[in-house]
Amino acid sequence: MNRFPTGIGALAPMLFSALLLSGCGSGEAPSGEALDSPVSAAATDQDKDNTAQANLNLLLARQAMPGKPIYDAACASCHEGAVKKAPHRDMIGLMPPEAILRSMEEGIMQAEASGLTPDERVQVAEFLAGVAMGTVAATDLPACGDEVPPPDFSTAPDVINWGLEPTNTRHIPAAKAGLSAGQLPALKPRMAIRFPSANRARSQPTFAGSAILVGSHSGKVYGLDKESGCAHWSYQASSEVRTGIVFGRLAGDQEAALTVAFFGDLLGHVYAVNASTGEELWRQRADDHPNTTITGTPSLHEGVLYTPVSSLEVNLGLDPYYECCTFRGSVAAYDAATGELLWQTFTIDELAVVQYQNRAETNMWGPSGAVIWNSPAIDAKRNQLYVATGENMSSPATLTSDAIFAMALDDGAVNWVFQATANDVWNTACDTENDHSCPPEGGPDFDFGAATMLLTASDGQELVIGGQKSGIVHAVNPDDGSVVWQTRVGRGGIQGGVHFGMAAAGDRLFVPMSDMADGREYDTPDRPGMHALDIRTGEILWSSLNPDACKGRDFCHPGVSQAVTAANGVVYAGAMDGVLRAHDVETGAVLWELDTTQEFTTITGETTHGGSFGGAAGPIIHQGELALSSGYGIYNHMAGNLLLVLAASEPSSH
Repeated sequence: MNRFPTGIGALAPMLFSALLLSGCGSGEAPSGEALDSPVSAAATDQDKDNTAQANLNLLLARQAMPGKPIYDAACASCHEGAVKKAPHRDMIGLMPPEAILRSMEEGIMQAEASGLTPDERVQVAEFLAGVAMGTVAATDLPACGDEVPPPDFSTAPDVINWGLEPTNTRHIPAAKAGLSAGQLPALKPRMAIRFPSANRARSQPTFAGSAILVGSHSGKVYGLDKESGCAHWSYQASSEVRTGIVFGRLAGDQEAALTVAFFGDLLGHVYAVNASTGEELWRQRADDHPNTTITGTPSLHEGVLYTPVSSLEVNLGLDPYYECCTFRGSVAAYDAATGELLWQTFTIDELAVVQYQNRAETNMWGPSGAVIWNSPAIDAKRNQLYVATGENMSSPATLTSDAIFAMALDDGAVNWVFQATANDVWNTACDTENDHSCPPEGGPDFDFGAATMLLTASDGQELVIGGQKSGIVHAVNPDDGSVVWQTRVGRGGIQGGVHFGMAAAGDRLFVPMSDMADGREYDTPDRPGMHALDIRTGEILWSSLNPDACKGRDFCHPGVSQAVTAANGVVYAGAMDGVLRAHDVETGAVLWELDTTQEFTTITGETTHGGSFGGAAGPIIHQGELALSSGYGIYNHMAGNLLLVLAASEPSSH
């Protein structure tokens, strides 16, 4: 039964909000801040109208698909929240139809779907995904032939984590990068890859020896030959793999050690596979909750895989009959060799209980939320890790939402918590007409989405730094979490502010700012683009605001949501307009840019294109080459399907 209002006026704001990422942060700027740089508009009112209408058209088309009544009769009783471990419909809908169909024909849903005809299974898959089979190319990547040597990891470091260093600096030293600012104008596409059954590319590629390890929208994880792009192996996960791929060696010297790839998937599974063959070594589910997901890439340190655990239950608050919400964020630590759970620390100590009933007489549960969707930073000296949390999804508010945690590496004990924004309780019912389940606090939804960083300044000062969707960057003392400085850099919003990841080099912190229009009114002007701060003081050193080059294109925005990367005097930032810009770290000047929404010829001779840069799949610079993941066909961004490797066609002049 359709429980939602059916009028267009009711549907449009509901859908717009439901497709936005949730988040948290402080609604007030620290005192003494100045925002005096030029400001460019993130989106016009017409842009917002175009986006809302495009979303509405998609929703109406989905409701008319023939698979809807089949789903309602055969599947809804389990996948609308009644069965604890069954992924909710909204989670499944983030997968391509081919992956959903595969789960019914040969995967975990094979027995449950056995009563449906082949045609009915196809129709259900298409309804859940919202698109027809074959809407996006399904041709798989070519397998490597005998003439291609097997993966060689002898030159790879023992551990490669998402943050590129254990402390999440996202900085690549010049010797490893091998690409200078002077070579940027000579960059040319060397290899373009289109993943099968995908409209987004949000898994950060890992260069390990002669291989590239990367996940995909369809749930396939690949071990690719670095030179040709052919697949040494592929592993089929249960659902989309949006995390980066962690590379590591297990016990033994370099020759005898087993090389392993670690990652997580959309449905909350954590995996370890042989990096040479793709053979599964172990697999765990990080939480029994039906809306568990792994967004942040796990971090590997001394044989332990520290995994951030998140959820998309926040989106279900839009249904006034859903009993929202019960999930709580956590870090799960696994033995990297066996998959044994060593410890799990939750960000909310108590389990949710019924708090009150909403206007639809549905039980509202709490506390909930404080999810973790960023990669842990490792502080070996203090034997602790740092993660940051999102908002509470239902009342009551806790002291651990919108917060930075320090947890002991060996047992997960909480050493300290710094809360940036108190009383931030929000779910997708808020900011809509259908606000039955919006908690009384009503937001502002300012998570920490970006990973925390442990940075050391030139004066020896150590700082834990976190960027928030509020547009504020916080620096705290790693010993006790006390505030050192706080700086408002941008306006902030539901999709940031700081969204997925900053970078640092020397005494400079590079802060991407999304400031995407979200239907709210703000007193602070938007500042989409890149900014640099002095890590010692928080002073803004430069700002480079992106022009609005979208020209009315649907789902196009000039802000920077994706994680950024610094290497050899350059900071690389992919924006939601599909353009990658390389900035001089000293001045912020744009040295070079590439529009990835153009067509590229793939390794199979087909064409593909990128879209919005989004998520945690930041640019990677490796041995003179630049790798980009472009395309983010979700949450009001431009679809695309591109893994692009560029190389300089001539040597640097300096």
